Amino acid sequence: MKKLLFFISCLLLLSVQIISAQAPKKNAQAPKKINIEHSDYLDVDQETAPDAVLLTGNVKVNHDGVVLTCNKAYYFQKENYLKAFGNVQLVQGDTLFLNSKYAEYNGNMKKAFATGNAVMTSPDATLQTDTINFDRNTQEVFYNTKGTIVNKDNTLVSKSGKYFVTEKKFQFLTEVTITNPKYVIKSNHLDYYSNSGHTYLLGPSTITSKANYIYTERGFYDTKKNLAHFLRKSYIKYDDRLIEGDSLFYNRNTEFASATRNVKITDSINKGLVKGHYAEIYKLKDSMFVTKRAVAINLVENDSVYIHGQKLMVTGKEGERILRAFKNVRFYKTDMSGKCDSIHSNSKTALTKLIGNPILWNGDSQITGDVMHLIGDNNTRKLDSLKVINNTFLISKDTLGTGYNQVKGLNLFGKFKEGKLHDVDVVKNTEVVYFMRNDANELIGINKNVSSKINLILENNAVETITFFNRVDGDIFPEEDLPENARKLRGFVWRGDERIKSKDDIFSAEENEMNDKLIKEGKEQEEKDKNVPLKVRKETLNYDKKKPAVKADTSAAKTKK
Repeated sequence: MKKLLFFISCLLLLSVQIISAQAPKKNAQAPKKINIEHSDYLDVDQETAPDAVLLTGNVKVNHDGVVLTCNKAYYFQKENYLKAFGNVQLVQGDTLFLNSKYAEYNGNMKKAFATGNAVMTSPDATLQTDTINFDRNTQEVFYNTKGTIVNKDNTLVSKSGKYFVTEKKFQFLTEVTITNPKYVIKSNHLDYYSNSGHTYLLGPSTITSKANYIYTERGFYDTKKNLAHFLRKSYIKYDDRLIEGDSLFYNRNTEFASATRNVKITDSINKGLVKGHYAEIYKLKDSMFVTKRAVAINLVENDSVYIHGQKLMVTGKEGERILRAFKNVRFYKTDMSGKCDSIHSNSKTALTKLIGNPILWNGDSQITGDVMHLIGDNNTRKLDSLKVINNTFLISKDTLGTGYNQVKGLNLFGKFKEGKLHDVDVVKNTEVVYFMRNDANELIGINKNVSSKINLILENNAVETITFFNRVDGDIFPEEDLPENARKLRGFVWRGDERIKSKDDIFSAEENEMNDKLIKEGKEQEEKDKNVPLKVRKETLNYDKKKPAVKADTSAAKTKK
């Protein structure tokens, strides 16, 4: 008997489990009903609004944390739906207020629709438009009619937009304009955080102000701190300069900008150009610092002059600018090139100083001395003259032989004609070794003498005539009568293998390798950035804590911290 009872109990228990398993699960929590908290009058009019309750006067309803007030409303109980008229206000906590002339609210879907002078207010901004939709499930507000958003700092106008309540973020995927007392931002894709003022520019965008014009296709702008970080195809344009780079940092308060990778700064007035892979520009101080394969390119007599140094610094206003190049300076022009430790070039005086072991190649001629000055003419914007101070030495190879033509003296004074060195005087204790040839280019002797002054007339960078003044010693020797060791003047050093023959020669192999690496990294980074959120660099967000990346000398401007 006990076994039978036990068997029946097991069957009953199994039956209950099977029935429980087969029974349909209960639906998710049913939508809450709209709760009428107050109405001066309540009526039912089946002809005007079937199955609806008419609420009139000081209407107040509540639904799952949202309070709606209005002058009149129709409440459809079956659909859990409300139509509100006159002075409609929907309030969600203390974070969102939605006012309009007319609104509809669906309690089952938790969605609201407001139209007629619709105004959405949050603690940080106010949106005014014709029609506003609010989805409480996703906490998103969106509109497709012209809207104006106003907060303490900015006014935004757009054809459509979306507001994410939790993030306090406005998103615009059509044309939007942000107006600030200092600038105007226009973009086709922009995210704006109303509480922080952070603006993410995710499509072609412009920022226009009295100070400059900025273009970017991917960037960040802090509208409260006036700090920015721009990426893809970005540039900053002033009246006299255009700044480009793969990554641009900008501080509007101090008019300071820094650029990283593929930097290009164009002098839009004089058509000069400075390139490198890192630059700092201090607009208010009219100064600029460039490094990492830095090169300055200037137009002289329809020819470009390339100046390279480990560091380039440009200071001074237009017409008074000074270019300084430091450490292993090299420069190139079609028919002239050179090297020195540093360069100082003053646009006002048109004087360029080659300082520290200078060497100049004029055509095939090598010129050395303690100090060299290249002097221009500001009226004609052409090279005017050359000065070499102390220990002047000119060397050029004999055109057909193996010897070297040489002129040595204390100082050199040369004049340019049509951009080429034409008339040269070497003065004081001058010495010469010159291989003389006739019209048939036959060697007729080697002129070796000492005089007080030598004048050279050059044509196409070759000696046309040579004149000696107050010659005190010397003669023309047959080639066989002048031994090899007597054919070179004291201090002779031929450096032809160092000659810079093209604009590419101004860079070292290490700098070219770095250049290729940075360009490759830039392209790879651009590809990575296409489908990932914009990452704002820490220097931008924490600029107040940022220390200068490069310490400029006393002549360079410095930002105020």
